[in-house]
Amino acid sequence: MYNLNQYIVDTPSRCHRLSCGDSLFTVYNCRLDDKFADLWSHNNYIVYVAEGKKIWHTPHGSYDLQAGSCVFIRRGAAIVEQFLDTEFCFYLFFVSDTFICDVLKTKSTALHQSDKKYDPIIPIESSEAVHSFFKSMLPYFNAVVPPDQSLLQLKFKELILTLADNKTNEALLCYFCSLLHAPQTVALQSVMEDNFCFNLKMEDFAKLSYRSLSAFKRDFVKVYNTSPGKWLMEKRLQHAKHLLTSGVQSVSDAAFESGFESISHFSRVFSKKFGTSPSTIKRAINILS
Repeated sequence: MYNLNQYIVDTPSRCHRLSCGDSLFTVYNCRLDDKFADLWSHNNYIVYVAEGKKIWHTPHGSYDLQAGSCVFIRRGAAIVEQFLDTEFCFYLFFVSDTFICDVLKTKSTALHQSDKKYDPIIPIESSEAVHSFFKSMLPYFNAVVPPDQSLLQLKFKELILTLADNKTNEALLCYFCSLLHAPQTVALQSVMEDNFCFNLKMEDFAKLSYRSLSAFKRDFVKVYNTSPGKWLMEKRLQHAKHLLTSGVQSVSDAAFESGFESISHFSRVFSKKFGTSPSTIKRAINILS
């Protein structure tokens, strides 16, 4: 998997961008070679579709993004399905939890907490204010002299406040509230539960949780009473078993969709855990169905 946020930072010749601190804004129309792209980002990002279509796939569901769509994607991993014969242009805005919290604290009216559930990808109402904001950013990309950092910071704050001011974005507002009030242990659990089935490195999980690798491992043991490696193996094996017994996925699909890179390694650890091979379970399910 590759880090989309870092890729844009590292390839300025391909992805023109405006940055201020950890925040980053880009007009993204870089083609990737594969139909399905495995990617992640250590920062949240907002996607506004100016043209074209892509589908973001997560364990919680798939999100079909077309012209005019706008979503908030929480930091983490996803599989993006591309339509290689179609032109596309997306506006991407990357922002950290810290920046969001700092902006929300300046809001004159406090956010009201609710029990609304939110997934890794949160739809945003494509209001006129949202359309206008992204259009207003385009002149800065064409400017001969880059905009002042103070101006960029104001524009980035404007977007967060615009979204927070729209009460119809209930799920997003609930997530914003969680950033302000939820303890760090909850944030760590959220990162792990939402992303365990992706083939991320331990360093990636640490970066997603805004921790150094040593701090991540130390805090993980405090929360889960076991090491990250053991926890990930258990979660991935249980997830793979669920996919196999549901009768839908093949052995290879169950392995890859549970975060395993090698089918032979998956079969070996699966057999050791459950006392039978994944192919044996799959054959039994096929006979019963």
